[in-house]
Amino acid sequence: MTTDRMDPVLERKSVEKPFEQASPEETAIGDIDDVVLDPAKEKKLLIKLDMAFVPIIMLTYLSCFLDRSNIGNVKVAGMPEDIHASDSEYSTAVSIFYATYVLLEAPWAVAMKKLTPRNILTGLCIIWSITTVFTGFIHNVASLYATRLILGGCEAGLFPCLNLYLTMVYRREEQAKRVSYLMSCAAISGAVGGLLAYALLHMDGIGGKAGWRWVYIIEGIFSLVCAVLIWFGLPNDPSNAYFLTDEEKYMMRVRNEQRRKYMGSEHFSWEEMRIALRDPKLMFSALTQFCQDILLYGFSTFLPTILGSLGYNSLMSNVLTVPVYIWAAIVFIAVAFCADRFGRFSIFILVTNIFGIVGYILLLTVSSDPVKYFATYLCGVAVYTGVGLNVAWLNVNVAPQYRRALAIGLQQTVGNCAGIVAGQVYRTSPYVLGNAFSLGALVVSQIIVALHAMYLRRENKMKEDILAGEKEDTRRVKTGDGEVEFRYHT
Repeated sequence: MTTDRMDPVLERKSVEKPFEQASPEETAIGDIDDVVLDPAKEKKLLIKLDMAFVPIIMLTYLSCFLDRSNIGNVKVAGMPEDIHASDSEYSTAVSIFYATYVLLEAPWAVAMKKLTPRNILTGLCIIWSITTVFTGFIHNVASLYATRLILGGCEAGLFPCLNLYLTMVYRREEQAKRVSYLMSCAAISGAVGGLLAYALLHMDGIGGKAGWRWVYIIEGIFSLVCAVLIWFGLPNDPSNAYFLTDEEKYMMRVRNEQRRKYMGSEHFSWEEMRIALRDPKLMFSALTQFCQDILLYGFSTFLPTILGSLGYNSLMSNVLTVPVYIWAAIVFIAVAFCADRFGRFSIFILVTNIFGIVGYILLLTVSSDPVKYFATYLCGVAVYTGVGLNVAWLNVNVAPQYRRALAIGLQQTVGNCAGIVAGQVYRTSPYVLGNAFSLGALVVSQIIVALHAMYLRRENKMKEDILAGEKEDTRRVKTGDGEVEFRYHT
């Protein structure tokens, strides 16, 4: 049995024949399990895959987050006043997005296999793009509610489906950094959103439209371009992508077979769904995601307004968010590389969350505006890193595919309920209640992450004892990640 690892000590013996002699047609499925790929060629293959898939995935998630969070950018530009929305109605509009978002994440994730990645991602992207464009033409609160509900229903499928797509391309130990590329787009979208808002708000009056309307129209058109890129750039079967040579397709076939246990059966199974629902790893991960998402949605949606409360005008409030988001993205990618390198997740989440705790304490207790602005950088360290690493942590510890699909979908469903909460606790500037709530969520997250790591270490120890013959295997689940050779990353 294999465990989807790249450690040469753990790999099986290499075949004697080079690729030219051991073609896919000549190599039986059973033999592929024993193949050791040339590390140099595999590294070149990974670079090629990254160059082809990662930019499209990042741009798509960037556009998704732009369309979701631009409601924070346009608030300081007079959108609520133009559509006669009160503060409470505006907060409801922020929260109502997650009503459809949380309900549809798990169904979209499970449906991706049947609908195919290209169809589901392109279709969802087209619908939310058109919805974003039409948001630029609304004139009342009811229309804003409707567009936010549609937007939530479509964007619900994006992250879990893109996340699952990454598991179709990369091995376990290659995924954290790719998830970091994906999640860093949430931070980058804040920077891009701030710059775009700054530029587009200068279009105020052009065509008889307010600047905030142009923010929605232009960003919606950008998302439509992403739909075209998805259709032509993300094949349903990455192992047979048009840009791969015959040798590279063979290498992809080898990689897929060697992690077949991780990918799992091609057929839907209700038993796998039941196993996923009873999995303690899902409970720990979902609760952690909820706590970390309190920060994510409060910070990313209301940062421009938080900076506005420090005395900056609407344009400068958007501009000053840019360095904060860029810093957060850089830190997240660097930490994710380390998590991949060492195969550890809990320690990095715990350490980066400490920076967030200090940041929120400063926001709540100090009166100096420069210190408060510095505090947003500390908060940024925890906001995106905790969310992204927790997603990657679940990715690498749940198998096979349908079990993982439901787990990811449910984790996101529970986590994104935090968006509803964030919209209600971040009501009135300077958001003392919201920042206090985020601080409390970070503290709770620290406890859950520590318990999660302790549980995984206990499970790994039990598997070691079973393999050594020191303990009888009486576990209820022995397949997928329950295999005794499958080691959980802590």
